[in-house]
Amino acid sequence: MSSHREAPEISKDPVADSSDLYAFVSPDAPDTVTIIANYVPLQLPSSGPNFFEFGDDVLYEIHIDSNGDARPDLTYQFRFRTELRNDKTFLYNTGPIDALDSENWNRRQFYSVTKVDAYGKSTVLAKKVPCPPCNVGKLSIPDYDGLAADAVAKLKTGEKVFAGQRADAFFVDLGAIFDLGTLRPFQDKHLVGQTLFNYAGKAVNATDKLNVHSIAIQVPLSAVRRDGKKKVRGRDPEAVIGVWTSASRRQVQVRNGDKRNDDVVVGPQVQVSRLGNPLFNEVIVPMAEKDKWNSLSPAEDKRFAQFVEKPELQTLLPVLYPGLFDNLAARDKTGKARADLVAILLTGIPDGIIENFQNNTGEVQADMLRLNTAIPPSKEPNKFGVVGGDLAGFPNGRRIADDVVSISIRAIAGVTLPLVEKDFEPDAAAALVEQGLSIKDASAGLLKKFPYLGTPFDGFGNPS
Repeated sequence: MSSHREAPEISKDPVADSSDLYAFVSPDAPDTVTIIANYVPLQLPSSGPNFFEFGDDVLYEIHIDSNGDARPDLTYQFRFRTELRNDKTFLYNTGPIDALDSENWNRRQFYSVTKVDAYGKSTVLAKKVPCPPCNVGKLSIPDYDGLAADAVAKLKTGEKVFAGQRADAFFVDLGAIFDLGTLRPFQDKHLVGQTLFNYAGKAVNATDKLNVHSIAIQVPLSAVRRDGKKKVRGRDPEAVIGVWTSASRRQVQVRNGDKRNDDVVVGPQVQVSRLGNPLFNEVIVPMAEKDKWNSLSPAEDKRFAQFVEKPELQTLLPVLYPGLFDNLAARDKTGKARADLVAILLTGIPDGIIENFQNNTGEVQADMLRLNTAIPPSKEPNKFGVVGGDLAGFPNGRRIADDVVSISIRAIAGVTLPLVEKDFEPDAAAALVEQGLSIKDASAGLLKKFPYLGTPFDGFGNPS
């Protein structure tokens, strides 16, 4: 899936796992950009008494590059602290939680927000901002939406922030895709599946009724653009930003017996997870390189360009689906680099390739989620984003409802090749590939305002 279990080591450390990243011009506040970084994936709602939370020993960061060098010009850091009120009970809450300071809520989390500029200067913007509780059930939290709304904080510097549990809005037919690349619309055409299926199956969302922990921030556009410009044109380089998220741990932590508060923490922070474009580490980077990729800065991504230029899935599709991707197979045999994928994933799309659109950040090859901040939100969003003619969607940033799995597979299958190779004709199947899922299969309903992600599923109503 997008980045829920994308690498061997981080799959063992979910509290530090960057699972999804969204960046879009806010539909209800178009003079701002909203960035949402999800962590702690695949949460079963009924996981008491130790419900999910952020890691007190993890440094969570959202990075923004405004000049195209794949290095942060602005970073927001989030650090968490957990407080236990009652050490005589095993319960998460001892009665209904009707406020963020309810005495019935036993295990609470708070966080600080720090802004770091391009020169490394740090400014603490907020301290001890409360997170909402996990959604235990209606008896425990009668008005969860109201409680979560109270957890949205407006900072004096103009940003809005939220950190807490949300419904996972990522939708993916994971069981099919990793079962030898099964695409349910064509499962009866699969090299192996021909003997097993005589029908096209219905997609199954692997993240159905699961939760995540989200860090969301809404920032004025002028604060993220190069030179702090309030107004830019879509063709201006200053309009485009690159975004990625990361999680880091201390190099050494020594525990003093069973007294966690007496832990001795030494050494620098070491990055253990990062995320820019969805599915990059998941399906582009080879298994042997995934942990290394998670530890590096996007400025180092040139070393992975070969896997973008000739992705493994490009070679596999014609083999797995004989006769459906013949044009792609012929193109693959030439060994030529996929300039379209390099543009989409590593440099941004230059001006002149797509009419009235560009999100290019320059020559530095780096996996960042690139967003042209001068393109306004769509009045009628298309889940296929730019591929579907909607310039406000992926790979121009990423909105919550964008079908990034289908878009990515279509691109690898050759739909975007004519952008750079006018004589290439995509196979008919390439434009038909889609999971058969939408945001309706993933969430209890998105919010129309910040932080946009829907109410987390509760443990009582969704026990498994």
